[in-house]
Amino acid sequence: MNLGESTLCFALTIAIIKFSHFLFRFIRSLNMSSSSSSTSPTGDAVTLRRNRILSSKLYFDVPLSKVPLIYSSAYDISFLGIEKLHPFDSSKWGRVCRFLIVEGVLDKNGIVEPLEASKDDLLVVHSESYLSSLKSSSNVAMIIEVPPVALFPNCLVQQKVLFPFRKQVGGTILAAKLAKEQGWAINVGGGFHHCSSEKGGGFCAYADISLCIHYAFVRLNVSRVMIIDLDAHQGNGHEMDFSNDSRVYILDMYNPGIYPFDYEARRYIDQKVEVVSGTTTNEYLRKLDEALELAGQKFDPELVVYNAGTDILDGDPLGRLKISPDGITARDEKVFMFARERNAPLVMLTSGPVIFLRIFKLVLQLQYSKVASAFTCAHLIPQPSPLREKWLITKNHLLIFMLHLLVLVNFADHVSGSLITLLHSLRRILLINSN
Repeated sequence: MNLGESTLCFALTIAIIKFSHFLFRFIRSLNMSSSSSSTSPTGDAVTLRRNRILSSKLYFDVPLSKVPLIYSSAYDISFLGIEKLHPFDSSKWGRVCRFLIVEGVLDKNGIVEPLEASKDDLLVVHSESYLSSLKSSSNVAMIIEVPPVALFPNCLVQQKVLFPFRKQVGGTILAAKLAKEQGWAINVGGGFHHCSSEKGGGFCAYADISLCIHYAFVRLNVSRVMIIDLDAHQGNGHEMDFSNDSRVYILDMYNPGIYPFDYEARRYIDQKVEVVSGTTTNEYLRKLDEALELAGQKFDPELVVYNAGTDILDGDPLGRLKISPDGITARDEKVFMFARERNAPLVMLTSGPVIFLRIFKLVLQLQYSKVASAFTCAHLIPQPSPLREKWLITKNHLLIFMLHLLVLVNFADHVSGSLITLLHSLRRILLINSN
């Protein structure tokens, strides 16, 4: 095969896979728009939900000697390397805790391990029909945006993909209890803000934020919850779930020019702050200051659920914002101080390993009122080379293109063997150079 044919084949690969991604997102958007916000539950449904919450084992006693940081090794998703075919880093949670332990910031025995959310736990928010839909590997593949997962038996998908998600759901729910007891808690995972009671998407299979809040209503005697969602993407899942619930105030600061483009859910945001692609650190922090001040005037929370997405970082291919690492540190400090000034327990859900390491050190220092030294510690965390970051991003995207196409060509007998050989060769080269 000459260079011209190779170039043509590679271009065809990219075009076909981009089209397959478009179809996946298009189908998901149709399903999302067709499932409108549910009506208020009947009295029997409310009673059943309450009984499920009261009988749940996800809340359990944790010694005050333990740091309110929740993690399980089961959080990490490892599925024959396929987990690397999505830009979302599904193995970051373990690296976070290992780093903290090695650095001496955290004692391994001080970590709180959650229980897996059971079907009854999930039914507090999700419908039977939605949970049943997850028994289809193709549905899960659409939710996590990794088409090859559709080819695997669902028993494997349950074990390798959905079980880690359910453990993280258990962690988010438990975090509210620990925050109530100790003032704050961090789940090293969770924050699945694209999932609502009836629909998953955007690598979010379960609505852990909605579940966490409903458990807090019943078990913690909380009646006013503020969601502060600072992920670059709109939190359309929890917005749909609490569309008619005045007990929940949603502050969502997001880039309107990226996924999920859920205009219906935007109508249910109490305080919408749009930050366009290219927004820089100073402008972002100024808007955040104004937003937090206004939120404090409009709503007095008894619990704050903070979705601390780090895809706002400069260079992130999904968020498209230009916020510096120090800017993200400052952002999270502002949210913690906002909750602290109002004596509101804070639940933090994480969304990025490098920045989270900074933030957890900051949180530990905030606990002992040593903010200055926290910033000093934060700057000691090594940053990856920008060139290496760009190579890893490029490599992962190429792997996605090629593996998706290999799946597609299994259904097309007319695809030339030379194209398949080329794809396998490119994939081998990329894997060899991945380290």
